[in-house]
Amino acid sequence: MAGAAAAALATPAFAAPGDGALNRAFDGIASDILGDQPETATFLGLDKGSRANLKAKLSDQSWAHVGSDSKRCQGWLARLKQVPATGLSPDAALNKEVVEAAIQLGAGGGRFPFGQNTLQASQNESVTPYVVNQMMGCFVTIPEMLDSQHSIATRADADAYLSRMEALAVALDGETARVDGDTGHGVVAPDFILSNAAGQMEGFLKLPAGRQRLVSSLADRARAKGITGDWAGQATKIPQGRIYPAVSRQLAALKRTQAKANADAGVWKLPDGDAYYGWALEVGTTTNMTADEVHRMGLEQNAQIEARMDGLLKKQGLTKGSVGARMDALSRDKRFLYPETDAGRARIIAYLNDLIGQTRKRMPELSALELKAPVVVKRVPPDIQDGAPLGYMNPGALDGSRPSIYYINLKTNANWPRYSLPTLTHHETIPGHAWQGAYVTETGKLPLIRQILSGFNAYVEGWALYAEQLTDEIGMYRDDPFGQLGYLAAQKMRAGRLVVDTGLHAKRWTRQRAIAWFHDCTGDPIGSVTSEVDRYCVSPGQACGYKVGHSELLRLRARMKAAIGPKFDLRDYNDTVVKTGAVPLTVLARVIDAHAAALKGS
Repeated sequence: MAGAAAAALATPAFAAPGDGALNRAFDGIASDILGDQPETATFLGLDKGSRANLKAKLSDQSWAHVGSDSKRCQGWLARLKQVPATGLSPDAALNKEVVEAAIQLGAGGGRFPFGQNTLQASQNESVTPYVVNQMMGCFVTIPEMLDSQHSIATRADADAYLSRMEALAVALDGETARVDGDTGHGVVAPDFILSNAAGQMEGFLKLPAGRQRLVSSLADRARAKGITGDWAGQATKIPQGRIYPAVSRQLAALKRTQAKANADAGVWKLPDGDAYYGWALEVGTTTNMTADEVHRMGLEQNAQIEARMDGLLKKQGLTKGSVGARMDALSRDKRFLYPETDAGRARIIAYLNDLIGQTRKRMPELSALELKAPVVVKRVPPDIQDGAPLGYMNPGALDGSRPSIYYINLKTNANWPRYSLPTLTHHETIPGHAWQGAYVTETGKLPLIRQILSGFNAYVEGWALYAEQLTDEIGMYRDDPFGQLGYLAAQKMRAGRLVVDTGLHAKRWTRQRAIAWFHDCTGDPIGSVTSEVDRYCVSPGQACGYKVGHSELLRLRARMKAAIGPKFDLRDYNDTVVKTGAVPLTVLARVIDAHAAALKGS
């Protein structure tokens, strides 16, 4: 949508006397954050106009900068406290509360002088005690950002890409110094995590510079836009001269760290590890739930979902063994498997596109928002697939210049029996992440600062999990019992995450115990389960947001329905959640209750 970024800064329809001062504070903080995080500016499509200089930059990864993040957060909070809550319009008061909550949550990471515990990390699901791992770190994130988010339409864009390639070496060295520093303070990733990350780097270094995605992405896109020049030649020199040496230095640091590593999987082993997990769990759930409470919720919901799956499996003649064992057998049934070939992978992509089209046609049953929500389906790049999640989504740019991108990890098609694909697609695209994100990008009704600080994990992932349920509720699995089993299996897996995440980090489970329990719970292939468990090892608390958020959305829906009776409209409830934007769950509860009260009184 043209002009979304400008619209985001517009004054609300009803403005109170204090709104102007708050908006000025918001604008200043937004500018500070974007200047501090150039990748975020690119992610949002804001690296243009007066911010065009950000397109050639990367974030400072030195400890001198990262370690001062909490101080910057405190400065922003002080700026907001100068704006009194009295005299604000209701919308402005809500925005102030949400922004303060985001900054306070991020600032809490300053207590832990290791890892990646910044405001940015708390907002993009990348809180981790380990600076470099199989999922996070510049080695993983920057090439993907350059390929999928750094737009190339002009020569200046291509030059900025080259500058960022140069800056990648500096960023890598900043991280490497922090890895060595953390190791010296006893913060060491599990040996299996270090081995995985090191393996990815070794594979990268073996590939000739001219064949790197970093090079081909620039060369191919510049050629497509008719931007003349030897872009491949220029880009090839940078890995050879700068990036390969920096990656080699980081690899050497990981190997030094490996010598001190063991297989202890949880953050309990870290300095102040219990407190660290408490903070990570708060970031992941935006609640004060304890690890024991989360663990118990997981066990209870797992049992409930299992009972429903048992009934469906029996109707399909699958009666022997546990639910997990029967799902394991089903996952290997050739009826549902795609060939382990490029043609098989192409068929998966085609199927996903068809699913998105089918769901889009049903959206009027779930929402009155009439959003466009464009989505592109892509395979996770093979150079990062070993450590990447099985599926994820990158939201579209605020100005509409880039659609949402739905990534699926096709390292092996065995991870994706056909019946498992619909629910993942509903989660990541429509009515899940892409739909929720489209409201922000297509309407511009939230201030820019809230578009930047939009990563409240339990809200974002809770909505996507709730979206999976909505497709079941409108009958999209009515004639597809195996698809419904896939949906329930995905719900069961999210309940299992509550058990495994807290098991690893609070109850001192070993990696092998976690893998065994999760495999028995889900029946998913061991490779898939192992990838999931390793994800929770480096990203504590994040996986708990899905089921906690989903459960709260269902609780609020039931409460609203009970409060207003026949006035309840499913579409209205869904749209109210989406239009509120990403917020802590406590704030969402107040918004929904207030909306229900207004409807009841009308």
